[in-house]
Amino acid sequence: MDRDWADPALDLDAVAAYAGYSRFHFVRAFKAAYGETPGQYLSRRRIERAEELLRSANLSVTEICGLVGFSSLGTFSARFKAETGVSPSEYRTKHVRNGAALIPGCYAMLWTGGFRPRTEAAGATPKRPAERPAKSAILEKRTEPPGA
Repeated sequence: MDRDWADPALDLDAVAAYAGYSRFHFVRAFKAAYGETPGQYLSRRRIERAEELLRSANLSVTEICGLVGFSSLGTFSARFKAETGVSPSEYRTKHVRNGAALIPGCYAMLWTGGFRPRTEAAGATPKRPAERPAKSAILEKRTEPPGA
């Protein structure tokens, strides 16, 4: 989930199957390990990333919404406001006023994976690093604070 958090098509059934669990057992095990459901965790990770982009990137709120994995601007705005207490636009205004430096949008998209590598664009299968066993990678309790 941490690798593909920005993918709007991330499927809970597929993640659970990859971990070797049924959907319902995966949700229970995930909540026991992290204290929140996979959906809550994913939403929080996406909002944290949106906060970074709103503070640092010269992208519209709509572009950021898509980059962090929300398919609906309304859902993104509602969840963002529920998490932070302000709308995405208000959040940006507050942080830009405080002197946050904006980086060009093209760099932000490259940084967040908004551009596909040439091998993927050409249809070749990209090489991926060796992955950890599914159960330990997904259910391993995080020791660092969120966003670290």
